Amino acid sequence: MDPVTATAAATETAFQFSLTQSFRDGGSVMWIILIFAILTVLIVVERFIKIRSMSIDKKEFTDQIYRLVVAGDIRQAISVCDSRPAPLTNTVKAGLIQAMNKRPDEEVQVAMDAAVLREMPKLEGYTSFLAVFGNVSVLSGLLGTIVGMVISFSAVSSAANDKKAELLSEGISHALNCTAFGLLVALVAIISYGWFQHRIQKVENEVVETSMTLLNLVVANRDKIRD
Repeated sequence: MDPVTATAAATETAFQFSLTQSFRDGGSVMWIILIFAILTVLIVVERFIKIRSMSIDKKEFTDQIYRLVVAGDIRQAISVCDSRPAPLTNTVKAGLIQAMNKRPDEEVQVAMDAAVLREMPKLEGYTSFLAVFGNVSVLSGLLGTIVGMVISFSAVSSAANDKKAELLSEGISHALNCTAFGLLVALVAIISYGWFQHRIQKVENEVVETSMTLLNLVVANRDKIRD
């Protein structure tokens, strides 16, 4: 094994040992933080995959739909929506179905508004829990800090003089490790929550904007709509 590889392996082993040791030093509260860390990772991965699968090229889709609406080919426009299931396409489809059935403009708009209410929760999923997990992780870290300090000072008060420094350092290590791990999990959860909220709001804005444009287009081209 060459020196660089050996050094990298030794560093990785040392880091793993340090992480494991820090977890042990944090005491039982670390298990609470670990549970929220696992839940946070699961939600982040699940939402990332879900939102990515629901994302489509808005410009390409709307150009195609608007062109078909202007041509009066509503059935083909609905088929295009069916081929790309997503919040945007499902909302547009709801409006197109009403337009094809020659329903009034108000019913077209109501259908799309109802579709938005159905589709947005699919995007949001359990995203709101990330904010909760972030706050709880901080509080769990604080709890571990307090527990560590209480244990530390209780042990010091009844320990022999030559043991006090050691017991105090153990208690402080317990407290700081809980604080560090709690803050780490909270940072991941809250940053992820903010990013997902940004993506969800962007999709919602696109859906609302497209539905309004579609309604105006349908109103202007009702005489061209074919049965």
